[in-house]
Amino acid sequence: MKYYAGHYEVAVIGAGHAGIEAGLSAARLGCKTAVFTISADWVGNMPCNPAIGGTSKGHLVREIDALGGEMAVAADQNLIQSRMLNLGKGPAVHSPRAQIDRRDYSAYMKRVLESTENLDLRQGEIVDLQQVDDGALAALQELPSTDVEGALEVHRGKALWQLTTQLEAVYTAETVILATGTFLGGRIYVGDVSYESGPDGLFPATELSASLQRLGVATRRFKTGTPSRVNARSVNLEKLEVQYGDEHLVRFSDDLSFTPENKAVCYITYTGKETKDIILANLERSPLYGGKIEGVGPRYCPSIEDKVVRFPEKERHQIFIEPCGLHTEELYLQGLSSSLPEDVQLKFLRTIPGLEHVQVIRTAYAIEYDCVDPTSLSASLEFKDFPGLFGAGQFNGSSGYEEAAAQGLIAGINAARKVHGQEAFTLDRASSYIGTLIDDLVTKGCNEPYRMMTSRSEYRLLLRQDNADQRLMQFGYELGLVSKKRYERLQEKVSFMEAEMERARKLVVSPSEALNEVLVSRETSPIESGVKLADLLKRPQLNYDILAPFDPTRPQYYENETQNRDVFFEAETEIKYEGYIKRQKAQVKEMRRLEEVALPESLDYEGIDGLRLEAREKLQRIKPRSIGQASRISGVSPADISVLLIYLEKERRQ
Repeated sequence: MKYYAGHYEVAVIGAGHAGIEAGLSAARLGCKTAVFTISADWVGNMPCNPAIGGTSKGHLVREIDALGGEMAVAADQNLIQSRMLNLGKGPAVHSPRAQIDRRDYSAYMKRVLESTENLDLRQGEIVDLQQVDDGALAALQELPSTDVEGALEVHRGKALWQLTTQLEAVYTAETVILATGTFLGGRIYVGDVSYESGPDGLFPATELSASLQRLGVATRRFKTGTPSRVNARSVNLEKLEVQYGDEHLVRFSDDLSFTPENKAVCYITYTGKETKDIILANLERSPLYGGKIEGVGPRYCPSIEDKVVRFPEKERHQIFIEPCGLHTEELYLQGLSSSLPEDVQLKFLRTIPGLEHVQVIRTAYAIEYDCVDPTSLSASLEFKDFPGLFGAGQFNGSSGYEEAAAQGLIAGINAARKVHGQEAFTLDRASSYIGTLIDDLVTKGCNEPYRMMTSRSEYRLLLRQDNADQRLMQFGYELGLVSKKRYERLQEKVSFMEAEMERARKLVVSPSEALNEVLVSRETSPIESGVKLADLLKRPQLNYDILAPFDPTRPQYYENETQNRDVFFEAETEIKYEGYIKRQKAQVKEMRRLEEVALPESLDYEGIDGLRLEAREKLQRIKPRSIGQASRISGVSPADISVLLIYLEKERRQ
């Protein structure tokens, strides 16, 4: 029998990476918050690769940290190997990545949720979600109640949502955040076998999917997959290429209370012709190519059968073999996701060097799930047609833990701000990768699982991973998620950077035989007279470390060597790319000028003469908040933007 169990200001459905950040940010901003999960033992689970960060994703994690989120600290505290990717390229694409002990990470996040003030972690599947009208409110008051505070009376007259669990407990909430990951309508595929399931064999959320459709939230099917996990003692490690962590670890967070360490190594191997032949011979047994899977899969993280078909000229594909933790023998085979039958998987795995006698612990699978068209959301991640309802993570059509956590953080902040009657908090494309991610989703939408990449940002030289704190921590501090102590520490670092850049622009380095030998060895011109240190640093072949012997008066800004290195690296980057940075800042200024030209939400695009038919349809559906956002909608041309500007000017004059 149903009973009324209580009221929350913010209710979060799902305790994955999006749900964690959503729940924590809302609770830390003073809202009475509940996080509902199907299993409290799998909070912050990593059903795919046991890693945090990577190309562009590392940027997201650093930004989450700058805004006061938890993922960066959790990753640092539970990493077992750390590497900075893309060091052979410019600093715009340098991205930290860490192998994580997945069970320790999950336990850490569960403990944080359990110990956070204002937050209740509840194991319970939400099977029904509906808006509360006067009739529903009256019906709720007739239910037996365990709510000693009389929340229904207190909140009479406010917009409410009603959530019902599988055990018939009924809750009300002012705002709800859907962070369902791949559980919503989840279905597993392995060859001819398919069954309803969430990731890692957990129960799916099937009834909630039907409830959302009754509510009027249109969903669609996406698909993703994960590789096999194998037993390390069955792998011939001597045949594999060893991949070590970096000597100097770059943290995700600025928490200096502990020191992350490399505790494990990864390995590399390759598929071969025999692997390819087995896969091609069994393609008809793949549900992906047999037509059983309806959902659209990720273009940038394809299955091994996808790779073989799409790149027939390639005879081998790189495989990264990664430990799942320090307390398990499970290894993750990155690059080998598959939905082929179990026997075919085992057959092709054993053609790979080092895996000839491999024993599989978990078979690879594809999973299909329900998600929403993100263009139905505003930049705050609130549904346009359902006030108080927010979406975050894979529910919004994205893929990846980091993309999910970033959205969860923004959704949690905005749910709390809505409860408190404050304006929504949004980030633009020039401020962050988070702003780019959300703008891409709500403006352009996605026809496949969206993955963040550095190439998606037109301002990536400004949005480096190393300056995420300088770009965003002020927002985190003003929101109330970053402490005064942290913010003051950032201000100190910025003052040191500015002092160092000023010193480098003034300091003259005298020519010497030793210096010129170094310059010639680095294939750059020797000097015949004194040169400013900043001018030497602008040469691509040189950096602070190389020039250290010729800069004996270099100050020690911090006793901590990691902090000291950060000051010099960031100062060097600002000096070296000064001209490019100025150019991008000019582009940002123009972009923000267009963002300030507001478009009324009530504007009827069907009645504007001169707009093309496709533009009218897209603009009417998405309802962009500004000319800048309208210009980024797929199908809206520069000519359409000119028509809008002329129309707005005409309306202004009238």
